[in-house]
Amino acid sequence: MDLSCFKAYDLRGSVPEQLNPILAEKIGRAYVAVTGAKKVIVGYDIRLSSPEITEALNSGLMAAGADVYDIGLCGTEQVYFATSHYDMDGGIMVTASHNPKNHNGMKMVGPGSRPISSDNGLNDIRDRVLEPFDNAPKQGSYQSLNVMAAYIDHLLGYVDAATLKPMTIVCNAGNGGAGLVIDELEQHLPFNFVKVHHEPDGHFPNGVPNPILPENRTATADAVKEHGAAMGIAWDGDYDRCFFFDENGRFIEGYYIVGLLADQFLRKTGPGKVIHDPRLIWNTQDLVRAAGGEAIESKTGHAFIKQRMRDEDAIYGGEMSAHHYFRDFAYCDSGMIPWLLIAERLCQSGQTLSSLIDARIEAYPASGEINRTINDPAKVIAAIEKKYSVGAKRISFVDGLSIEFDNWRFNLRMSNTEPVVRLNVESRADTALMEEKTKELLEEMEKLNA
Repeated sequence: MDLSCFKAYDLRGSVPEQLNPILAEKIGRAYVAVTGAKKVIVGYDIRLSSPEITEALNSGLMAAGADVYDIGLCGTEQVYFATSHYDMDGGIMVTASHNPKNHNGMKMVGPGSRPISSDNGLNDIRDRVLEPFDNAPKQGSYQSLNVMAAYIDHLLGYVDAATLKPMTIVCNAGNGGAGLVIDELEQHLPFNFVKVHHEPDGHFPNGVPNPILPENRTATADAVKEHGAAMGIAWDGDYDRCFFFDENGRFIEGYYIVGLLADQFLRKTGPGKVIHDPRLIWNTQDLVRAAGGEAIESKTGHAFIKQRMRDEDAIYGGEMSAHHYFRDFAYCDSGMIPWLLIAERLCQSGQTLSSLIDARIEAYPASGEINRTINDPAKVIAAIEKKYSVGAKRISFVDGLSIEFDNWRFNLRMSNTEPVVRLNVESRADTALMEEKTKELLEEMEKLNA
């Protein structure tokens, strides 16, 4: 049996070659055998294969003796919410997020929505799939569970409704599931929503929802300009990531959103800890410090960020990849809470989104993440470390290589899954220096790779 769909943090693969109902049923049994879960939340995304895979997964869970609480078509964050809110033993989301439309997968959590990844059970589940099973002495039960009302109430608790004012917001669900939540929130908010690619459709008539790809941003940007919107929001398929556009239709790099959300959250809660990834850091650290908080670096990746948030009891965590984590959301990531907080900030401040962001880009211009295919990534990174460590102010290995000087810094890290090196460069209020050093590093990498 092909188990290549098991990855470091989740399951992903083509249907039916790598993931199919037969395997899904075995995964359900293995999940219970490894975790001992008795009550499990299950939800699924809008992909055409999701209902059949979910049904098989549920059969496996029940055959192993677990009670299934099926929350139906939803986003990943609703599985996180329901698992924590209803004190379940675990949860499984059937989704392939932004992967090709003929793919599917699963994201798994344990009690309190703690992530299950390769270092705490996922590999055990994979290995257990291959072993024979006997049905549990007592079959588990099945029931549907409607979590939407409780979930919406929770989301609305993050903003002060009295400060919200009418404004136009473009929302692009990419024919994923986010539109269903916007329709519910719309009834409680004074905003006028311009809905783009709104209807859930697993055929993905407008392309797979992945706003990180520049070609997928045009529809949102154009709608913002056409309707004079205050901002635009776009989500991936299971809406655990959200992406922002200012009132001019400009796409905003996720790095600057992390700083803005950290600032907004600390303004609301008072001093607290904020977790961030090490790729680009100065803007976030500056804003957190100014708001009386403490910024803490963590290795990139949701399992690492969530664990560090628990360890530090951090109120918020953010990655420049558009994942945003919240203590009161079981330390999990949400694609809905971030835009509510930024909408609140626009209403309270009377400022435009561009005015909030422009000052930060000027203060800390950044290259954005640049990927390069490298034959021997470890060798190249070691050579870069040797050359640039001379005269460095700070060298860090929290995630890859980070080297800091007085006025600029960079992070260089390997991909976990492919021979790719990822570069991020930033400076202190010096765009020319940032661009010069980015060019210099890319040329050095190319020379080393020759």
